[in-house]
Amino acid sequence: MSRQPGFLARRHAFIVLCSLCAWDGVAAEAHAQNEAPSDTTLPGVVVSATRLPTPASEVASSVTVITADEIAQKQTPTLPDILADVPGLNVVQTGGPGGVANVYIRGSNTNQVKVLIDGIDVSDPSSVDGSFDFAHVLTSDIERIEVLRGPQSGLYGGDAIGGVINIITKSGSGPLKLTSSVEGGSFDTLNETAGASGSQGRLSYVFNFAHFDSGATPVTPPNLVPPGIPYNDDSYENETGTTKLGLKVTDNFDLGFVARYVDYTLRTQNTVPEPLPDDTGSRQLFTRTTAHLVSFDGLFDETFGVGYTDYHNTFLDPNFGSAEALPPNPDYFSGDRLKFDWQGNIRVAVGEVVTLGAEHELDRVAANAAAPPALAAQYANDAGYAQLQSSFGAQFFNTVSARYDDNSQFGGRATYREAPAYLITATGTKLKGSVGTGYNPPSLTELFENFPGFDFFANPKLLPETSFGYDLGFEQALLAKRMTFGATYFHNDIKNLIDINSTGTSYANIGEATTYGVESFVSYKPWDPLTLRADYTYTMATDDIQHTELLRRPKNKASLDAGWQATANLSFSATVLYVGPWVDVYRDGTPGASGAGHTLVNLAGSYDLGHGVTTFARIDNMLDRHYQEPVGFDRPGFGIFAGVRVAFDTGLGGR
Repeated sequence: MSRQPGFLARRHAFIVLCSLCAWDGVAAEAHAQNEAPSDTTLPGVVVSATRLPTPASEVASSVTVITADEIAQKQTPTLPDILADVPGLNVVQTGGPGGVANVYIRGSNTNQVKVLIDGIDVSDPSSVDGSFDFAHVLTSDIERIEVLRGPQSGLYGGDAIGGVINIITKSGSGPLKLTSSVEGGSFDTLNETAGASGSQGRLSYVFNFAHFDSGATPVTPPNLVPPGIPYNDDSYENETGTTKLGLKVTDNFDLGFVARYVDYTLRTQNTVPEPLPDDTGSRQLFTRTTAHLVSFDGLFDETFGVGYTDYHNTFLDPNFGSAEALPPNPDYFSGDRLKFDWQGNIRVAVGEVVTLGAEHELDRVAANAAAPPALAAQYANDAGYAQLQSSFGAQFFNTVSARYDDNSQFGGRATYREAPAYLITATGTKLKGSVGTGYNPPSLTELFENFPGFDFFANPKLLPETSFGYDLGFEQALLAKRMTFGATYFHNDIKNLIDINSTGTSYANIGEATTYGVESFVSYKPWDPLTLRADYTYTMATDDIQHTELLRRPKNKASLDAGWQATANLSFSATVLYVGPWVDVYRDGTPGASGAGHTLVNLAGSYDLGHGVTTFARIDNMLDRHYQEPVGFDRPGFGIFAGVRVAFDTGLGGR
């Protein structure tokens, strides 16, 4: 029998902590993602809002698009840091690189956010609450990120109460292009990348490899380490390999394949005052194959996809093994997802597109295979959806969608969404709004994983969490569109929240929450080389049962981003991010903590030396602010990094 008690104790504690943190008191048009045609890489086009490439001016949903150029300009190597200043989001990471990273959208919980990479649902079926850990996504191969806010289950099904984060990676075209980079700096950081992309005849290809290593990041506040116990910095290593292939079989039929493999190890002092750090590791595989056909002179466009997600996570506590005078033995928990999906787009008339879709998904989880499995469970989900996207002239646009999911464990669930937009071209004004419902299924752990040693048991009768939400907003362009400003009010009622019951022995649907607030922005381009943008988000998120604020949802967040192309070869980027105070729990899960607000200043610059060689440097946390987020975990202080990037075309292929 595997020595499970140490692992289960921490897993049980983590369950309790997650519950406290939560509620205490494609496939986005699969062909567009897999083949990434040029129009989907334009800043003025959004894919995720309607699962079709749609001009941003016609989209009513609140969406932020982050391009590869913006990622390169900020030089941010990991996903949590690139999402940190997105309006409506709060990113919380336990320490430095590799620490668990949660994203809260408009006050919703982190497991109520759907995350897609190239049409693949990448949430972890084996995690306690079924959420996705954003910490382990490196950014070097990302072409664009779309952050879609508000309930989106009418198109995307479960996990989309808060919104959808849709990540599209780079595609290959033209002659063979080789790229590589190396960066080093504070906290014993080494960041290396290498890639090859291009096309040959009807075949397009991309191969990328990234290695990120952070050797010494202070995370545990020194005052939490008792005398006589050694202080251990966190260390983290991530190796990620990705590929994307496309084959144009005929002029109207093509095949696509994407794969992403992540292998990471994190050494961290999970439990204080234990003297030795714990080892957490994971091997993750995400793949998807698509077949795309256009028929009837372009009137019917359909994609069939098969996706597979696999997690193999390990946890090793050397302190537990030594306490028994036995060699430590790692525990593991794994989960996988097999998904079949079909989507068809029918252009029924000018300005009228009907989208139909069907999905079949099987999620499975297992734990502790070193002995008879402590957990082996699964459920299946079948779904169908329909959407009508309409445009009336060049002023009024509307999208209506409805979806029905049938789950083998908890039955059926119907959701919907409507999002109209109205353009007043004479004044440069856009009026927009949306209304919709969402749901979030219970995780396999919540349904089936028991901890009899702690008198804690799963609840197979749990129902999905549900929500009703809406938003209303406007955008206004001035000065020949050099200046744009706008604001959006949002409101979301969430019910059936899953929490630990009053006796502390199981889960139950006992929570309710309300979130509301305002997202506002101003962007200004005083002249072509300089771009300025300011965002402010006010969020109020309350537990309607306990009448308390939800944890880790700051009321106030503001950011200022500036990009300056000083010369043809020299560019600079600056970000100022303010996050206000928030309610939290202490590191051991005890309630009553309060997180202090903080202001971060990050700077980056690059210089093109010519012949495909670029040098770059950045400063993170320039003011060396010392703060904890969440409480009990120090975030990195002042850091300076520099490196060189090489990219050149070989002239081979591309025909």
